[in-house]
Amino acid sequence: MSDDIGSFKPLDPGRVNAIDPIELRYWCSELKCTEGELREAIAKVGEHVAELRQALASLPRRR
Repeated sequence: MSDDIGSFKPLDPGRVNAIDPIELRYWCSELKCTEGELREAIAKVGEHVAELRQALASLPRRR
């Protein structure tokens, strides 16, 4: 699989697969966050994209 995330689509668009590095990069791009921020949010709220969006939106730098 290519490292180009431009054409990448996750198998489950409602959940982040934190094990797949390409999927992590895809979601970091989609959610406009760093990998560290995404991993921290996953640890707090789980892998569901809707909850991750909320958690990431509440970060101080995002206001």
